[in-house]
Amino acid sequence: MPREFPLDKVRNIGLTAHIDAGKTTTTERILFYAGRLHRMGEVHDGAATMDWMAQEQERGITITSAATSCQWGDHRINIIDTPGHVDFTMEVERSLRVLDGAVVIFCAKGGVEPQSETVWRQADRYRIPRMAFINKMDTVGADFARVVQMMVDRLGARPVMLQMPVGAESDFSGIIDLVEMRATFYDDELGKTSHFEDIPAELADEAQSYRNQTLEVLAEFDDELMTLYLEEQPIPASLLKKVLRKATIATNVVPVFCGSAYHNRGIQLLLDGVIDYLPAPKEVAAVRGVDLRDGSEIFRKPSDTEPLAALAFKIQSDPYVGKLAFFRVYSGVMKAGSYVYNANQDRRERISRIVRLHANHREDVEEVYAGDIAAAVGLKNVSTGDTLCDEDHPIVLESIDAPEPVISVAIEPKTQADEEKLTKSLRSLADEDPTFRISYDEETGQTIIEGMGELHLEIITDRLLREFNVGANVGRPQVAFKETIQSDAVGEVRYVRQTGGRGQYGHVKLEIEPLEPGGGFEFEDKIIGGAIPREFISHVERGVRQALDTGSLSGYPVIDLRVRLVDGSYHPVDSSDIAFQIAGSLAVKKAMESADPIILEPVMKVEVVVPPEYLGDVLDNLNARRGQVVDLQQTESARLVHATVPLSEMFGYATVLRSMTQGRATYTMQFLEYRPAPKSVMERVVSSRTGTQ
Repeated sequence: MPREFPLDKVRNIGLTAHIDAGKTTTTERILFYAGRLHRMGEVHDGAATMDWMAQEQERGITITSAATSCQWGDHRINIIDTPGHVDFTMEVERSLRVLDGAVVIFCAKGGVEPQSETVWRQADRYRIPRMAFINKMDTVGADFARVVQMMVDRLGARPVMLQMPVGAESDFSGIIDLVEMRATFYDDELGKTSHFEDIPAELADEAQSYRNQTLEVLAEFDDELMTLYLEEQPIPASLLKKVLRKATIATNVVPVFCGSAYHNRGIQLLLDGVIDYLPAPKEVAAVRGVDLRDGSEIFRKPSDTEPLAALAFKIQSDPYVGKLAFFRVYSGVMKAGSYVYNANQDRRERISRIVRLHANHREDVEEVYAGDIAAAVGLKNVSTGDTLCDEDHPIVLESIDAPEPVISVAIEPKTQADEEKLTKSLRSLADEDPTFRISYDEETGQTIIEGMGELHLEIITDRLLREFNVGANVGRPQVAFKETIQSDAVGEVRYVRQTGGRGQYGHVKLEIEPLEPGGGFEFEDKIIGGAIPREFISHVERGVRQALDTGSLSGYPVIDLRVRLVDGSYHPVDSSDIAFQIAGSLAVKKAMESADPIILEPVMKVEVVVPPEYLGDVLDNLNARRGQVVDLQQTESARLVHATVPLSEMFGYATVLRSMTQGRATYTMQFLEYRPAPKSVMERVVSSRTGTQ
């Protein structure tokens, strides 16, 4: 089957933003104008196409990223609509990993909000070209210029305005194109027909000022444009678009558009911008990976003639087809019915079907090509971040890192009949979501589930009941504390067991030292002279890692330390893998006891938007929760409080904030870092954990 769209006519984009900025509504309009939908569904009615989960329709928020594609002109646009709530930030992370460009949507009233910043940093990490769409220009408090300035101040972005609104709030009536220097006005409520007019006289000077700012920025990237600008010569729109495209793809600038998705204004112009300024797969750098045969770095160009290289970026349990693996093809061709090599799992697997996705609807295709995003049926052992490739040309692409969970609850089946179903269902959910973890507490006999926040775990338990028909009782949320050390220490253990016949012998000497916050775990092999044979070193490390899963103070995982294996001895007959694993485990536990262990607690970045008259009460309440106010900002109608607060103090905050401000304040919260817990908190945590023994 020949390729339907040439590679230069394909765009892979994501729509990202803070919660309630209008991502899903914008996607709905894009699909409508592109002819993919015949009727627009609304988020508040629970009828948006991309919010297909029952939980999304009830809450009016996006929970899981949904993929779709549409045709605009002679181009195919593959779109991923991502969540805006911080609890589901992994959905954004893995979507950005496989996209070539992004449309970041800002609310014209709220501007750059906390999750907008998080998404922006994620896109920075992957060097993804972006466009900005300032949405909701027709809402009360809409301020185009303020949002553009916030992009500079909060994101360090370099916005170039390609549009400006005609009016704002209830007076928003059209959009001025600063490239063509003309105004667009809409003729009907659906926004299907529009016409061009001259720029209104009262806005001509402002429009020229914005255009000059844009030209000034773009002149830096092209000599011809610079010459025309300095000589005050007319600049053709074609030259402006060419330079703008080049600068956008290089992530030097961010084109800014505006409109109102809900009232059908500006979406077609945004789609034109996606085609004009965001890259095709062939315009981004070749994907980098590691050759499994010799460990060397190799690159795969976005071409159908290169060997197959694809990345599985999302796993989804489907009640009809089983396991769906979403993937992006970076090079080569993948065919239904063919075999692929899973380089991460060292397995050969057969792809029974390939489907293109439109939210939760599927369309079978025979093959997909470089630059395509699709899903495969039949891959039983694939996980998020696995590379699917040609077995004769094995490559491992950079995987996708999942953030650590910060909150946990105990869960148990309601009836004996639910017990086996619960285990199986939790495993399916963990396959889908790398930020969702399951563990078993041997001391209490409880199953513990961990996630990114209260909403995250609430959705998980709701899905258990609705999708998997499993009844479960859920305990109160618990904070995912960690442990670390404050000083260096040494641990030495000689593990000897003689029970008749061959015995067990392992002798290990370790040094441990603290790392900087966020340093994770490092293991160094400093054995010289063969004191411990090479084949046992990895088993010492395995024992150390197992021991650090449960710290010496309260049984929480230990982080931010370096373990150095410095000495030991072995017995030519009695030494074994298990003996050195046990010796490594006991040695690091012994060292921990004298290394000043402490408890670390997760600290959240909190932003509260509050009317001025309630500011004092909100600040007092945050202080009572051990919060530290970092910044206080003022807008015309509200105060923005930026604070850091321990997660353990934030349970139930939504209810308290509502009652304190008569429901007029809102807040957002996201994980910031782990910090040492105060002595009182440390004592409480230790006693609560040891009291269960």
